[in-house]
Amino acid sequence: MRGTADVSNSKFVDNLLDYDVVVIGAGISGLYQLYRLRKAGFRVCILERGTGVGGTWYWNRYPGARFDSESYSYAYSFSDELLEEWDWSEHFASQPEILRYLEYVGSKFDLLKDIKFGSDVRSATYEEKDKHWKITLADGMAYTTRMLVTAMGVLSEPTFPNIKGIDSFQGDFFHTARWPKDPVTFEGKDVAVIGTGASGVQTIQEISKQVRHLTVFQRRPNWCSPLNNGPITSSEMKAIKSDYKDMFARCAESQGGFIWTIDPRGTFEVTPEERIDFWETLYHGRGMNIYQGNFRDVLVDSRANEAMSDFMAKKIRTRVDDPEIADLLIPKDHGFGTRRVPLETGYYETYNRANVDLIDLNKTPILEITPEGILTSEKEHKTDQIIYATGFNAITGSFDRIDIRGVGGLTLKAQWDRKLETFLAVQVVNFPNFLMVMGPQGLGGNHPRNIEYNVEWITSLLEYMRSENLSEVEPTSEAIRFWSNHIMEKSAASLSNKVDSWMTGVNHNVEGKDTRLIGARYGGSVQSYRGLCDSVAAGSYKEMVFS
Repeated sequence: MRGTADVSNSKFVDNLLDYDVVVIGAGISGLYQLYRLRKAGFRVCILERGTGVGGTWYWNRYPGARFDSESYSYAYSFSDELLEEWDWSEHFASQPEILRYLEYVGSKFDLLKDIKFGSDVRSATYEEKDKHWKITLADGMAYTTRMLVTAMGVLSEPTFPNIKGIDSFQGDFFHTARWPKDPVTFEGKDVAVIGTGASGVQTIQEISKQVRHLTVFQRRPNWCSPLNNGPITSSEMKAIKSDYKDMFARCAESQGGFIWTIDPRGTFEVTPEERIDFWETLYHGRGMNIYQGNFRDVLVDSRANEAMSDFMAKKIRTRVDDPEIADLLIPKDHGFGTRRVPLETGYYETYNRANVDLIDLNKTPILEITPEGILTSEKEHKTDQIIYATGFNAITGSFDRIDIRGVGGLTLKAQWDRKLETFLAVQVVNFPNFLMVMGPQGLGGNHPRNIEYNVEWITSLLEYMRSENLSEVEPTSEAIRFWSNHIMEKSAASLSNKVDSWMTGVNHNVEGKDTRLIGARYGGSVQSYRGLCDSVAAGSYKEMVFS
């Protein structure tokens, strides 16, 4: 990080503007971006739509919501004092605990004073002549800033399914990503859940124990792995704290930023007995290890993936009593790990309960939502409540909801509708002084590990601009082409890029988003991504145009 020398003559700083930097979003990304920019001496604020910090963990309050990465590996690493002070109660913390943690961070570092809550950003326009952004809120309030940084996440804008009559239902209905703050009562209720992705799995396994009757409407089953969660004892927490430095180093060295490392062996380089024993160990281990600690070829070789998928299918059949139901829960259109793998606790056993029904929407599709329930091609299912676990307008949805206009009044949505392109998932051509934390074409994996790196890289870029008396930056066309080619090269081998999912930009609930967004996510490793970003910074950002 560069120092904060005298900047009184820097063209970057314009005291006629409200801020040097405005950040949109007060989740994990936004909070850390605010912390870093403020520490570097920038005039900065966050505009946050909600009434509190947390981002994903503010909005997603649905039953069963929790981490699927280990709590301690998901936490911030930038403050030794914070690491020492905070004790996690579970290996995979629940949403209330996660939100308390982020609120604690906001309070500890006095971040709240620079966050404007209830600020729903509706438009952001780049003023070319004066090289700054004008940001307008839903209430008409406007702010000017030299730089605009988005920290809105790739999974933050929920989608409802395209079903006739969706507004006609007379009972209570909820989306998992916009869950009410007040408790929802399920006791004695007939409840329907539409969707069996990650949030659907967590919700279904939790509320099935409370409802009178639960009907699950499934369009596409997912491969789910055991979470194997448990409480963290005081002695375990002490050991975790003593290992933080080494643990974060392991995350930086792994493929996806997790504490798990891909096994260097190939699936068929061991005996069948060794292979099954290894998979059994992974299956009974914690969290993402079965996904991120598996044989090196499971996610890139179709034969290896098929063997792994067969192993998981057998596990489903042993856990579900009814063979027909078990078969419905086994994916037929994608292999294990090629779409996001929900982590579960007793999910499959849920379907052994007498009060739970599973409806296969491929055989009996939903025709419409009625005032009393859900009408399929077979019959009407009357219900008291409907829960939509139908996911997000992923990757670009959080950007699409804001009217973002760059050079010549061009909208970001229109540009990305033609072709999704970024540079390092941080910048966009034709949109000067516009930066993204974990934007489209960025890394997946353990998000906070990648967020911290992204934030620090952006902060260093802004410090460079300020110290060099620069007021405008955008990537060159050559840099955009290079990154697009690099994305395709790094994604070529992955089996996940041959499957429709939000990770490849496909969402059948969003009009016009039923075709693949090429290179929606970065398919390379943490090391390859950071290596490129580091080389750009070390070369004084020659891939960018400054003024």
